[in-house]
Amino acid sequence: MSKKQGKPKLSYSERKKIEEQKQRKSMQRLIWITIAVVAVIVGLIWLAPGQNGGGQAANISTEGLPVTGNSDAPVKIIEYGDFKCPSCQYFTQQIYPKLKADYIDKGEVALYFANFPFIGKDSFTAAYAAQAVYRQNSEAFWPFYKSIYDNQRDERTAWATSEYLVELASKANLGINLEQLKKDIDGETYKSEVQKQYNSGVSNGVNSTPTLFVNGVKFDKFSDYNALKQLIEQQKGAK
Repeated sequence: MSKKQGKPKLSYSERKKIEEQKQRKSMQRLIWITIAVVAVIVGLIWLAPGQNGGGQAANISTEGLPVTGNSDAPVKIIEYGDFKCPSCQYFTQQIYPKLKADYIDKGEVALYFANFPFIGKDSFTAAYAAQAVYRQNSEAFWPFYKSIYDNQRDERTAWATSEYLVELASKANLGINLEQLKKDIDGETYKSEVQKQYNSGVSNGVNSTPTLFVNGVKFDKFSDYNALKQLIEQQKGAK
């Protein structure tokens, strides 16, 4: 009876070829796994709340926020802004008037403002001033809002002092107590309210100003009025 023969020994080149095949298969699996992970991440980013129309809308409270227009309007827009921000000035002077004429004055849109101070320390000073004006007289907020942006200075300088802001309020004839306004600014009376608004922005992905939320849908193409109108019309139709 013949003895059972063992497996033939492989040459060095054959063993090397088999090892290279194993490495290629491992690399292919790694590539496919990487592609799958990237696809999942991209999908999550796309579906995240407020990606200019994509995904689930953010649920942001408007409590304690100044509003212009009918608060029962079918479309509610929240603007996160910094009074030192040049882009916010552009929005206020170039986009807001169109928005007001086309939608706000017709009762179709209500615009809310939330402070998102981040440019400089005096961004907070301006935010405290605006919130103080609002708390004294809600109707005085929007004229003050306009006055600050109309008199905005270089963002690289600390121009938003309490003295300057009170001077602007005085020139705007807001009909408020200017001494109380100065005390509220210097004493940071409404710091917690401003901080709450800022935190709300952070939690909803705000990282620049102005950032708008149209019925909770994030919109940061602030200079594209046609795109904003399209989103507003979509939201009107969804009601």
